[in-house]
Amino acid sequence: MRSTPRPSARLISRAVGGNLCGLSAWGERTWGPFAGALVHLSARAREQNGDMDAVASIPRTEMPPPSYIMSAEGYQLATYAWGEPDADPVLCVHGFASSCRDNWVETGWVRMLTAAGYRVIGVDQRGHGASDKPDDPVAYSMSAFVSDLIAVLDTYLVDDVRYVGYSLGARVGWQLAVDAPEHVSRAVLGGIPDGRPLGRLRIEQARAYAEKGIPVEDPVTQNYVKLAERVPDNDLRALIALAEGMRFGDADPDPERPPRQPVLFATGTEDAILERSRALAATAPNGRFIEIPGRHHFNAPGSRAFRDAAAEFLAAEGAGV
Repeated sequence: MRSTPRPSARLISRAVGGNLCGLSAWGERTWGPFAGALVHLSARAREQNGDMDAVASIPRTEMPPPSYIMSAEGYQLATYAWGEPDADPVLCVHGFASSCRDNWVETGWVRMLTAAGYRVIGVDQRGHGASDKPDDPVAYSMSAFVSDLIAVLDTYLVDDVRYVGYSLGARVGWQLAVDAPEHVSRAVLGGIPDGRPLGRLRIEQARAYAEKGIPVEDPVTQNYVKLAERVPDNDLRALIALAEGMRFGDADPDPERPPRQPVLFATGTEDAILERSRALAATAPNGRFIEIPGRHHFNAPGSRAFRDAAAEFLAAEGAGV
């Protein structure tokens, strides 16, 4: 389905001077995704990762100023668009503690998708990037995240999209495909958790650190806090509220009610959730699962093998996978 975006009263453009994330020049350092992890993309680091396709010699994708839309509760959501307005749209949704830029621009996804002829629509999910960051856990239910994406599509006047999501973005994509199937023609869901996102985070330790500076003892929580702090503009209190909100009743994916659309599931071979993601993918009647070689949860989005598999899958037509 081709999008026919036109000016909307709800689409408010606001110029943001310079680099949105305060990053240094491409080729020196960029932050990769987290589900978000942060990955150095300097030539040396890319060589160490065995992935030289995104070295500094390749022109980076420019980051446009965000266009803001309003959520149902009145939160501002930052959105971005690349490509021809009448091209087939792809909606890209990032993971926890990341942003559209970190997950999709700095890892080459936007460049790949626009080169393939798509229009790419990106969003900073609530609590992230240039979007509003409420500190109330109630603001972060799964239904709220899904509602935000529907608002993005409605504002851009897009009926249905190819969907690409990672980690938290994959979990939200699963639910969007289930609850509003008319909006998703096919989906790539990377690093999708089989249970509630961020379920292993020790919220009380993270909050004590954010409010009182008390060191975090739990290793998993330490990693989440470090990753959250490394992304410019992150608000640790808002991210803690998000993690707490994910403990509410609608956060678990329901294997008895999977997406019916063609779905490509992808998880790194070094990711602790590999087998659980594989099992979740097996519940989707039109699902296919691939392993991302040599990648863990935090650096999988930067994998060329992942991007290539996604590009081939998105280009397919019909109900097959």
